[in-house]
Amino acid sequence: MSTDNLMSRALASLNEIDGPMSIEVIHRLADTSEVREPMTIAEVADLLDVSSHTLRYYERAGLVEVDRDSSGHRSYQPEAVRRLVFLTRMRLSGMAIRDLQHYISLVDSGEQTVPERLDMLLEHRDTIRRQIRELTLSLAATEYKITTYGGTAGDTC
Repeated sequence: MSTDNLMSRALASLNEIDGPMSIEVIHRLADTSEVREPMTIAEVADLLDVSSHTLRYYERAGLVEVDRDSSGHRSYQPEAVRRLVFLTRMRLSGMAIRDLQHYISLVDSGEQTVPERLDMLLEHRDTIRRQIRELTLSLAATEYKITTYGGTAGDTC
């Protein structure tokens, strides 16, 4: 399953939403239940549409623990893949590596850190919402210019 498949599933889930997101829909967005066996670094890189270098960097940065097989090759357990799905979504949304490191250290510290994690995610959500508004305005400006040059607004490639 590639990132395109993950995104297609996520977007399909979002289209099923009528009102606020339910906890079930949110769980489906992060669902990696198809990952049952350990995966190689190449498989995980393909799944998440990131480079092997990025995965090794996340490991060096302390964001994910990766087992090694008997030959010494990285072996990504389902838990590590789930964490990487989250990490890649947060990076795509602009969360800084140092913030992710802090968040993961909180996760690894236990349940008593839930309030601080929640605060971090609420703040990040606000940032994402602001970015979406800004991008929506940028899209509108771009669409306007396209129409002034004789193009049709809303055309896709």
